[in-house]
Amino acid sequence: MTPRIRIFDASFDAVTAHDTVEDVFAWLAAGGRGWLCTVNVSTLVMMRKDGALRSFVERARLVVADGQPIVWCSRLFGGRLPERIAGIELVDTLCARAALEGRGVYLLGATAPLLERAIAALRARYPNLRIDGADGYFHASEAARRADAIRASGASLLLVGMGVPRQESFIDTQWERLGVGMAIGVGGSFDVIAGARFRAPRWARRLGLEWLVRLAQEPVRLLPRYAATNSVFCLLLAKRVIFRTTPRKAAER
Repeated sequence: MTPRIRIFDASFDAVTAHDTVEDVFAWLAAGGRGWLCTVNVSTLVMMRKDGALRSFVERARLVVADGQPIVWCSRLFGGRLPERIAGIELVDTLCARAALEGRGVYLLGATAPLLERAIAALRARYPNLRIDGADGYFHASEAARRADAIRASGASLLLVGMGVPRQESFIDTQWERLGVGMAIGVGGSFDVIAGARFRAPRWARRLGLEWLVRLAQEPVRLLPRYAATNSVFCLLLAKRVIFRTTPRKAAER
């Protein structure tokens, strides 16, 4: 395990996407059980007030940065995150590796029609992939039954796309029933794989503007969240810069 870089309320692993996939499958081969958290700016800000979410992230096997601004600002916190690791990219690379190793994958999330399309798309990409799933629209009273179905599938990998913090809460509260070796919350990845949403072009992702492309597709749902979380993140960063530079300036006087 690499040293972690503490950025506000989360400690991030300084790993690449390749490192992450290698760690997941080495962990599975060793018979380990745990979860991986992809943390973006919105999640990082939510953790400040959501103790359950913060605890879940702190107990993760791996915590990776799913946000270019987090990668950029890591130097302000005494380290360097090598790259952004997006949930949707992990879905693809993990499924590719699972198909090679014969490991089962279970998708939980999205509506039933979108989930079927996502599963069909992944099967088309990886014909040997063992994959199953269920939609993410269920009452809390049905959570245990969903967890039992995941265990019965024999899957090694569970990918949950129900949004933060609901997906994390499901993994945490149902962990002992799930039976999987690795669980990962992947947000709206299934909608993109199913073709209901499109990803930002590569240049926009490199510039940290993927959130703007997502906002253009879902303004009513995302505008209030982005307005709140992005502004808080910027304020926290400004304070960090001020506190880092003030002592230096005082010493130079």
